[in-house]
Amino acid sequence: MTTGVVLDLFGGALWLVVVIVATIVVPGLIVGLIVSIFQAATQINEQTLSFLPRLIVTLLALMAFGPWIVTKLSEQFTYLFMNIPRLIG
Repeated sequence: MTTGVVLDLFGGALWLVVVIVATIVVPGLIVGLIVSIFQAATQINEQTLSFLPRLIVTLLALMAFGPWIVTKLSEQFTYLFMNIPRLIG
């Protein structure tokens, strides 16, 4: 196993993690920004007003993108498992 192969595998896995995390976190960040702007405009300083919408949107994003995430992780595992002989030798 050469250094180039290891770096390619590591880079692909790291990119997959970044994409998966982004699909879950970005919608929550956008909703958090919208709620923060609303709180600043109305001068409402309630912590649950900012937490609850982000939690709900994050859970909805997890439900919506869950099958896609599992598919991507399964494809990555299958690729690694099927290519063990080629990657090692």
